[in-house]
Amino acid sequence: MLNYKNHQEKLEKIKSGEISLSENVKHFLKNIEANKKLNAFNFVFSEDALKDAELIETKIKSSSSCGKLAGMVIAIKDVLALKDKPLTCSSKILKDFVSLYNATAINKLKEQDAIIIGKTSCDEFAMGSSNENSAFGPVLNPVDPSRVPGGSSGGSAVAVASECCDAALGTDTGGSIRQPAAFCGVFGLKPTYGRVSRFGLTAFASSFDSIGPFTNNVEDASLILEVISGKDCLDSTSADIPVPDFQKLLDDVNLASGDYNGKPRIGIPKEYFGQGLNPEIRESIENLIGKLKTSGFEVKEISLPHTEYSIATYYILTTAEASSNLARYDGARYGYRSSESHNLKQMYTLSRSEGFGKEVKRRIMLGTYVLSAGYYDAYYKKAQKVRRLLKNDFDNAFSEVDLILTPTTPSTAFKIGEKSSDPLEMYLNDIYTTSANLAGIPGINIPIATSSEGLPIGLQLMANQFNETALLKMSYYIQKNLL
Repeated sequence: MLNYKNHQEKLEKIKSGEISLSENVKHFLKNIEANKKLNAFNFVFSEDALKDAELIETKIKSSSSCGKLAGMVIAIKDVLALKDKPLTCSSKILKDFVSLYNATAINKLKEQDAIIIGKTSCDEFAMGSSNENSAFGPVLNPVDPSRVPGGSSGGSAVAVASECCDAALGTDTGGSIRQPAAFCGVFGLKPTYGRVSRFGLTAFASSFDSIGPFTNNVEDASLILEVISGKDCLDSTSADIPVPDFQKLLDDVNLASGDYNGKPRIGIPKEYFGQGLNPEIRESIENLIGKLKTSGFEVKEISLPHTEYSIATYYILTTAEASSNLARYDGARYGYRSSESHNLKQMYTLSRSEGFGKEVKRRIMLGTYVLSAGYYDAYYKKAQKVRRLLKNDFDNAFSEVDLILTPTTPSTAFKIGEKSSDPLEMYLNDIYTTSANLAGIPGINIPIATSSEGLPIGLQLMANQFNETALLKMSYYIQKNLL
């Protein structure tokens, strides 16, 4: 059991000698081994982590300045490039591929003295909602191993929930941070699109993908976001917008009095509370809404009228982008190459047929279809127009409120294999999360309760573009005063 609440407390205890960073890393490595059956990690970097722990502990205790994340032990999703380490995206087609460079987000972690303990499993190429699509086998939920941890960043969520690291990085294309965070009972933050550089992130859908943290508390999520954010000349979509001191801004929440300076207006979209929402999730969220009202927050019903089109729009646009992005995996340049091929065309066909898993091939075919002549206007072009309408819905909503509060998922973690035979039912599990990616806005999962079966229940907060400050302050208030 860890004897610190957040990174700042850990850092102080390392400085005072109460905690040995090397022993702390060994504790995590023991937990990784003890929880091996959960299958959260594709690769563990024991020697590197212990070596870094010694160097960083010396730095913390000496007069030399140390980074903001000094001693924070972090796992990273196996879609992010880490130099001289495997980068598989949990796919056979990238078996034995080793990265030649670091992702920008990883460089920023290292510059601030974080320790990278390993790479976590995920749905292949981040395509899935259950983490059952990994070439390394399914990841199991630490609360109930008969259930899924959520996807696609299930390994990262499990690593944090099972105390195998202080925090983890995941990616969110349609809910792939927030949904597994909800299923595993941790905090999961999806930043605004463009807040964090995507350089070194293996692309699934380039206009949707976001990198963000899993943590056990809002303070650490704020700190990691602050470190990894910012303009990057290597990513033209990264925004040239100043990065706030997110941790300092949390001080605006006065914990002594339970007050919140400048209370935000909170919107409850009626479309997110219809049929299909688990009654226990509904009750837990309504209870928390009641507490917010009692605490003096303005809570009002709003409408996001095009919500019903979000899943169809999302799966048309993301599969189209996936079809284009995954064309580079052809068996010729890197990764898996079929040994059965006798000519170039056969090599391409067999390498991709054997190297990609079932779900990835399904999405490539869907994407190729919606981009094909005769169907482009009917599907892809129309979906882009609906994406604009969905964004307009949020723009209108944020003219009335500062934050939007919803369920993160329609159900608690479901059984492994329960939805594998019905892709549509699986896709509908993202009903509350895809809209934030379509609109490019930030969202966070906050673990607020457990069900009668002991399964975690999550609440989602969303804010307008680049307003992570409001998102984090409200999350901090809820964490400290209402849970």
